[in-house]
Amino acid sequence: MDIDRAKPARLLVVSLSALVLMQCAAARSAVQPRDVASTAVAELGIAQLRLAAGQGDARAQAELGARYEDGRGVEQDYRAAVSWYRRAADQGYAPGQAALGFLYSTGRGVERNDAVATSWHRRAAEQGNARAQNNLGTQYRNGHGVARDDEQAVRWFRRAAEQGYGFAQNSLGEMYRDGRGVARDDEQAAHWFRRAAEQGHDFAQLNLGFLYDRGRGVPQDDAEALRWYRRAAEQGHAQAQFNMGVMYLEGRGVPRDIVEAARWYRRAAAQGHAEARQLVGDDWR
Repeated sequence: MDIDRAKPARLLVVSLSALVLMQCAAARSAVQPRDVASTAVAELGIAQLRLAAGQGDARAQAELGARYEDGRGVEQDYRAAVSWYRRAADQGYAPGQAALGFLYSTGRGVERNDAVATSWHRRAAEQGNARAQNNLGTQYRNGHGVARDDEQAVRWFRRAAEQGYGFAQNSLGEMYRDGRGVARDDEQAAHWFRRAAEQGHDFAQLNLGFLYDRGRGVPQDDAEALRWYRRAAEQGHAQAQFNMGVMYLEGRGVPRDIVEAARWYRRAAAQGHAEARQLVGDDWR
């Protein structure tokens, strides 16, 4: 949900409102932290991995699926990824089930099917897989493959968040901030945003910066808002870059600097941020 400032340049909050896999973020490997195999299996060469996978090792099958999904050491092939993930998933291997659910959610290598994605996510989530718990929570939040149910979303986000899963911590913070499936509580929102932000989660850094900007759940503090916006902006988050431009333009938490404001607006505009493009015109090109 976007929250506007009552000033010419607006500071907006961006919600992470699809699966960890989110269409807007799925292209970045950071969106899908790998949990498919042990360190030993992950370090195997392709030939050794194929041998182990062919012999039925579920960890090797899931890791080989990940290699095909990412194009690491092999040509990227989503259909092959689906095939290997399925073999691991059919053996009850939770990371393989979570990964297979992800591909069904995005329609990569298989026809998109949210109901099937939910089924695989649930099977992995019930085994305690944090990635699947987060994705199942997001499916409940968005009504993808299941009836929308914010209370169930909170339940699954919490289970993943308590395992330290950053995406779920951010999502749980959003639920507290917006009062969805739980009583609105800005202090709890700040708590969960901070836990994710300290792990480097850019959306959480933006969200925590916004709370400091508005004094919601934390004391109002422009310098802290700027600090968290900067951390997200330096990771390439367009909205955070735009917010940095606003802070420099208005001299909030930092001396007013129109040149620096323009630099951040241009960076946001180069990523397609519509409001930044309106401000800088063609100067971002």
